[in-house]
Amino acid sequence: MRVFLILVALLWVTPTVGLLASSFRDPTDIADSGWWTVFSKPAQLTTESYSTLLGKEEITDSLLNTIWITVPATLLVIVIGAMAGYAFAWMDFKGRDWWFLAVVALLVVPVQIALIPMSELFGDLGIFGTIIGVVVFHVGFGLPFAIFLLRNFFAEIPRELLEAARLDGASETRLFTTVVLPLGGPAIASLGIFQFLWVWNDMLVALVFSDSDSRPLTVALTQQTRQFSGNIETLAPGAFISMVIPLAVFFAFQRQFVSGVMAGAVK
Repeated sequence: MRVFLILVALLWVTPTVGLLASSFRDPTDIADSGWWTVFSKPAQLTTESYSTLLGKEEITDSLLNTIWITVPATLLVIVIGAMAGYAFAWMDFKGRDWWFLAVVALLVVPVQIALIPMSELFGDLGIFGTIIGVVVFHVGFGLPFAIFLLRNFFAEIPRELLEAARLDGASETRLFTTVVLPLGGPAIASLGIFQFLWVWNDMLVALVFSDSDSRPLTVALTQQTRQFSGNIETLAPGAFISMVIPLAVFFAFQRQFVSGVMAGAVK
């Protein structure tokens, strides 16, 4: 079993190692030989491709745009999804089950059919072609899954624990912040990783709703590749920069992510 897991890990890591090695190679060497030759000729490694890429203002601006889009789109989905999930799980209000059923129904709405009507709506609101428009779209489509996930997780919290806190005089706000959120940490971390990766790697929504001043890194790299007819010296370092930050986020929260997945598996 251990050997099998090691083989799977190697298969998963090999493309990343190849991309990293290619990003440090000269375009001529990339055309003449495979990336694995860096182990026999390490002297061919160079940082020129990164210098060339990061020297382009449109790339650095798009990298910042990606951060400005991804961070608020992730935080807003977590905050709103957690509050809504708690309300659906533990607060009584009229039509709660029907409202939750409507949220679940929104999970099946594909992004593609909403692009045109949402672009017209955002145009009327004056946020089409802006970072705010891209963030609002991602938040809107991320919330149904967030509410569904967190509501189901919060509903598994023992009722006796919440009732004891209420008897001690805890308000709903204090109950939510001091009891529910700490217990829901693994699920919230899992949701945050999923949402972060989805928004960071998105190109379809950004391609439609962003303009030249608000485009993220995925769109900028695609346009660079098209402009220079598949130049690998731009594509390889750009792709690695685009993937290294999500990988860092994943490994930073992997313990909470695994706890959230395992908690969902045993319930």
